[in-house]
Amino acid sequence: MADTRVTPPALLVVALFSCHEKAFAWARQRLERHYGAIARESPRYPFNHTKYYESAMGQDLTKQLLCFEQLVDQAQLATIKLHTNQLEGDLAAAGGFAEDRPLNLDPGLLTLGKFLLATTKDQAHRIYLRDGIYAEVTLRFQSGEYEPWPWTYADYREPVVRTALKEFRDYYRRRLPVESG
Repeated sequence: MADTRVTPPALLVVALFSCHEKAFAWARQRLERHYGAIARESPRYPFNHTKYYESAMGQDLTKQLLCFEQLVDQAQLATIKLHTNQLEGDLAAAGGFAEDRPLNLDPGLLTLGKFLLATTKDQAHRIYLRDGIYAEVTLRFQSGEYEPWPWTYADYREPVVRTALKEFRDYYRRRLPVESG
């Protein structure tokens, strides 16, 4: 029988997308209030890889990735996804936007070997966590780069995203206790 090991904490990454600057600002404020200071952020980039979200979220969507200074217990991913879903619902319920869903928040965890996302949608390559939340290894870190899988969403294949995640990984590596990194 193999001994279990203590799992190091992970870097929390949240992807925000919207067509409203006000929604970005609202989300950043609430995410920082709950998860602490933002450590790094990607440039915003056009989210034009699918039209799936346009009917609920509008056109001219942009997306940005944020990572937080405070590392998190990997077992908390489902809890974090449930919280970000609640935040999305809170903003939609507050009104003030023409769209039914003015904001999308996708939390994930970054470790030295992978980047994974939480989702409410089951697929063959996703693992059930709890309370209707699944996890997907979206990218793997191999030969010094983040590499996609066949199922990786198109925008996570983009150089802007993979470059940002690599920078986030460098930050994370410096934050890990010596025995973990």
